[in-house]
Amino acid sequence: MSFAKPNMSLRLRLTLLYSTILALTLVGLSAVIYLSVAQVTQHSLQSTLVAEAQRVRGIRSSNDLEPPDLPFAGVDTFVQARDSQGSVLARTTNLRNAVLPLSPAGLQAVQQGQPVFETVAVDGSNLLVYSTPVLYRGRIPGIIQVARSRVDQQRSLATLGSLLLIGSGIVTLVAFGSGWLLAGIALQPMKRLTQTADTIGRERDFTQRVEYQGPQDEVGQLALTLNRMLAALQAAYDQVAQALYAQRRFVADGSHELRTPLTTIRGNLALLQHEPPISEADRVAVLHDSADEAERMSRLVHDLLVLARADAGQPLHLDAVPVQPLLAEIARHARIVAPEHTVMLGDLPYVLAVADPDSLKQVVLILVDNALKFTAPQGTVTIAATATASHVAISVRDTGPGIDPAKLPHIFERFYRGDASRTGTGMGLGLAIAQTLVTAMQGTLVVESQVGQGSLFTLTLPQAQT
Repeated sequence: MSFAKPNMSLRLRLTLLYSTILALTLVGLSAVIYLSVAQVTQHSLQSTLVAEAQRVRGIRSSNDLEPPDLPFAGVDTFVQARDSQGSVLARTTNLRNAVLPLSPAGLQAVQQGQPVFETVAVDGSNLLVYSTPVLYRGRIPGIIQVARSRVDQQRSLATLGSLLLIGSGIVTLVAFGSGWLLAGIALQPMKRLTQTADTIGRERDFTQRVEYQGPQDEVGQLALTLNRMLAALQAAYDQVAQALYAQRRFVADGSHELRTPLTTIRGNLALLQHEPPISEADRVAVLHDSADEAERMSRLVHDLLVLARADAGQPLHLDAVPVQPLLAEIARHARIVAPEHTVMLGDLPYVLAVADPDSLKQVVLILVDNALKFTAPQGTVTIAATATASHVAISVRDTGPGIDPAKLPHIFERFYRGDASRTGTGMGLGLAIAQTLVTAMQGTLVVESQVGQGSLFTLTLPQAQT
């Protein structure tokens, strides 16, 4: 069985906290004052008794306390004389029938010449008794006892204690009320921050910001942190929205691309099942067309799998890859598959790039295939490489029609086809795959193009240190 914790506001907790601290401080201060006053009054009473005892002892020391009477004492002062054995010899009349007691330990101390103070009760009154020896010719013939009531002292201390207790309570209550008001004023900016954050959460509008005009204290730092968090949330929200849009578009485009060859294959199969059968020439054409569509669908599925693996964050095996032989092999392959084009090799310094060998080859093949596709026969495609102290740049330049500046920012998007740059039989995945693989290899892929003057794709990768 569990119990929920009480829902106590920060304002109340702060008020209770410093009210409790103040109350404890006042209690401690009151205790110090009370004990100090008690000690001072006790010392004052003891000093009074000592002075009275000295006065009495000075008067009676010459006659060795023989007479049974004692000098007059004030109403509040009681005097009693004892012999050295503790027997009462005389006392003031204000004692009436009462006797000032002397404990055995006190008697022994006085007999040894040490005065003592004792608190005793006589007829219901609390008295402080001072017992001191009387010295006469080197001996102690008797004992003088002087006493005063502690009632006034106790009454004064009780009054002081009540005043301190009541005063501390009143001060604590006033401090609690003042603290409650001050805490409300101090926490008002935080209340506004809470309201703003709640509004943003309900409306899911991460473009709003917390308005704060106060000093850059803890509240100001909180407002700044909230605004930074809102900016990060807005960026993440926009990124997720874009990713969801791209995913829906990707799925829709992929489904469309797959539906086209499937529709063709289904139509061709219907023709092959036709009764009466179609001619032999038509049958061969239908089979050839179906094979082409199956091959096209196979390439599309392969490209989608490459993108899916890249999106899943599967790491590539990066190694030091020689650039010169790789580009020479790709140029030789391009000359074979596109003999009507001129494929040239520019400067090829012997450098090593940090890359995945298969992925780097696939990226360059995509760039070269793209250049050949959009370069007219007898056109030129140039493959080159340059190196700096830390990077290797591989470039593929063509003499094609170029890319419209309005379409240039979109050519690396999946399934994007521009009128001038992405026409033909392509599915719009080549450059998207190239960009994804280059990013996975911690490189960059950029394009420069002008309409009518061709395009230049530049792949930059880290250089391996030899």
